[in-house]
Amino acid sequence: MKEYGVGIIGFGFMGKTHTYGYKTIPLYYEDLPFRTRLIGVCTAHRETAEKAKELHGFEFATTKPDDILFHENIDIVHICTPNLYHKDAVIKALKAGKHIYCDKPLTVSYADAREILEALDAADVVHQMAFHNRFFPAVMRAKQLIEEGRLGRILSFSASYLHSGSVDPNKPIGWKLNSALGGGGVLFDMGSHVLDLMYYLIGEYERILADNTIIYPRRPAPDGTMVDITAEDLSCLIVKMKNKSTGIIEISKIATGTNDELRFEIRGDKGALKFNLMDPNYLDFYDNTKPDAVLGGEKGFTRIEAVQRYPKPGGVFLPPKMSIGWIRGHVHCLYNFLECVHEGRQAEPSIRDGAYIQYVMEKAYESHKSACWVNL
Repeated sequence: MKEYGVGIIGFGFMGKTHTYGYKTIPLYYEDLPFRTRLIGVCTAHRETAEKAKELHGFEFATTKPDDILFHENIDIVHICTPNLYHKDAVIKALKAGKHIYCDKPLTVSYADAREILEALDAADVVHQMAFHNRFFPAVMRAKQLIEEGRLGRILSFSASYLHSGSVDPNKPIGWKLNSALGGGGVLFDMGSHVLDLMYYLIGEYERILADNTIIYPRRPAPDGTMVDITAEDLSCLIVKMKNKSTGIIEISKIATGTNDELRFEIRGDKGALKFNLMDPNYLDFYDNTKPDAVLGGEKGFTRIEAVQRYPKPGGVFLPPKMSIGWIRGHVHCLYNFLECVHEGRQAEPSIRDGAYIQYVMEKAYESHKSACWVNL
């Protein structure tokens, strides 16, 4: 049986999430024709690297990314570091011939993304972005309905990704609000997800009008000192897509009363869709081709029970009727990548898709700065 050696660079929240995927994939997907082996883990601090090694069964721990990138037994490299460090790690991994699974966003600028694309042209590896929200059954069903033409011509949509973690002005900032680490605010952090999701479901962007807001210009650092904030807390976009539909997108970490609310509504002339990540088991579908009648006939939204109905070899454990959760989308995203690595075909969403989303975000910042529509 083919075995793939795995190395993970960065072991914060996302490094742990990706490791969870490797630990559980043999349970969720039985009788796979390949297996994986956790070989190396790299963090900025020796003690956290050693802790990850001991707790999760990696064969070695290091503080040097090159120990992962150029290890002869590592076939797959995960990039789970802060955004600022993605570019160099991805380019080195490409040159070393490693398959790459990269957390979002791809990097901190489109100029950096273009450098990655140049290196990608000379590489022969499988690569994927961790845009895991594509990989819930309800979202996959939405894609299927759109491709089947059940919505007809898409006319308009609204999408949002809402958190409330930055409402408190006294909460110490993390690296994502630190410009020196390329955090980029909510547009990079959460906007990359929702922009990719609309790209996946509806297609490419044509024009953007964006407005960003920094709600508190100064916030406390972890040591208690007050620092200037340049990363936005709220980003509101009006977008025109190449299919001529119009959308409104809101991305916020100051949305009081929310937790992790990624939602969308897509409206066409033949049908409409609604989804909310806080209710991930269901996709709501409105079939506008059904005839109207006295007392309503069959008009109205239908709740599709997507739940955990993954195609085989998924959808067995856990049973398809059991409630799904946030991390299950990450596991299927990783499985998609591993299946592509084993079969020697390019995965989607690819690094090229990640570069495209980087371009869209850069145009959104350009629109905010110029206070006008920007063409892509």
